[in-house]
Amino acid sequence: MLIQAVHRRSLLALILTVPLASFGALMSLIIAPGISGQSVVVLCQFWLLAFPIAWLLQVEQQTLKIPKPKRRDWLIGTGVGLLMFSIILSTYWLFAKDWINRTEVITKVQQLANVNQLSFLVACVYFALINALVEEYLWRWFVYRRCEQLISSQSAVFLSAVFFTLHHVIVLAYYFDWQVVTVGTIAVFCAGVIWAQCYRKYRSIWSSYLSHAIAVIAICIVAWQVLFG
Repeated sequence: MLIQAVHRRSLLALILTVPLASFGALMSLIIAPGISGQSVVVLCQFWLLAFPIAWLLQVEQQTLKIPKPKRRDWLIGTGVGLLMFSIILSTYWLFAKDWINRTEVITKVQQLANVNQLSFLVACVYFALINALVEEYLWRWFVYRRCEQLISSQSAVFLSAVFFTLHHVIVLAYYFDWQVVTVGTIAVFCAGVIWAQCYRKYRSIWSSYLSHAIAVIAICIVAWQVLFG
């Protein structure tokens, strides 16, 4: 009975979190672009930030513990991040650069927001330092651990990576054609597997956060080339 109760709670937690990231992406990009869609994104982000902590404290009745980063975390995070950095830039310069319709991407970006070089750099800092941390907190610390309560820890690595990939597919499909969407989806899924595996092994988000931030920097370099290059 106790195991069944844990399974039900974990499934409910996933239902109340995983779809919201995709819902926010759909609302802001496709269903209601503009103030309405962005308002939904803000509400979804607030929920996804607050809900895991509330769930831990109120439902699981545990205390929130933040492990300090260790030297191992910085070494692994840097190594994995630099590998991802190299793969992202190499893939863009060797293949993806010719697959991207820059005019179409720029038009879609400007339809959503008036992006200039300064605002773009501010956004890059946000996505590298803050959004990467929030995503590791949500998808690895919370979602992976709920998956782990439902299935084996190794299977949870792949299931959480699938959940992590879903909303990224929506974003990719909005801006790019099938070639970039396919490669990007595979890349996001593989990154999700690697980061979940890091959490599974070390029970800390710091190594995945650092490598995630470095990967975001590479993506920002690519985006700069597309928008302003």
